[in-house]
Amino acid sequence: MTARTEHEAREEMCRVGHSLFARGYVHATAGNISVRLDDGFLITPTDACLGFLDPARLSKLNLQGEQISGDKASKTIALHTRIYAAASQFDANTRCVIHTHSTHCVALTLRDGVTQPTSEPRELLPAVTPYFVMKVGHVPVIDYHRPGAVPAADAVEHAILHYGQQGTPIRAVMLSRLGPNVWHDSPASAMATLEELEETARLVQLNTHPISPLSQPQLQELRDAFGARW
Repeated sequence: MTARTEHEAREEMCRVGHSLFARGYVHATAGNISVRLDDGFLITPTDACLGFLDPARLSKLNLQGEQISGDKASKTIALHTRIYAAASQFDANTRCVIHTHSTHCVALTLRDGVTQPTSEPRELLPAVTPYFVMKVGHVPVIDYHRPGAVPAADAVEHAILHYGQQGTPIRAVMLSRLGPNVWHDSPASAMATLEELEETARLVQLNTHPISPLSQPQLQELRDAFGARW
């Protein structure tokens, strides 16, 4: 990115952070946003409130992950750089990662049995709405690890590579008991993905009866008409 577009990235990160905070997608100092630049990364500072970010104080790191300016970087930059490296193999324009502690997404991982480690692939949500399928796609659940734990980053990278190699690249993972990480080509696009994910989780939470997912013919229609990754 040029200096001009880095400036725009800083402004957009702050705008998106304020919007997420104002609408309850994040609270207190939970959550973080990063952007991949041509010469490094921007990320929200450690313990920063996303509702009150200062563009000039965002942390900037070089391509080796070494901080070169701004306030102290969030420790989650280690996970974010792993996401960029893996996701860019399937979506070369991956430029932003957003992590939140979104209420309904986290609540789904607290249900009995959901948080228990298993050898079988688990996903946060079935294909319950067409826009979830089109805008979000598969969301694998990563077994609980403490915040910042290396095994969590390993599992996230493995999930991204697994889904990408089987022809269904993902744009989100769900860290059990913590919250989703979503990524896209800009902060605005990543925020839209997060919004669709949390709204779908809310719909599932509100529904007290078993939900029938979309059928295979219905999914195929979404693949054919919109290129859905499912």
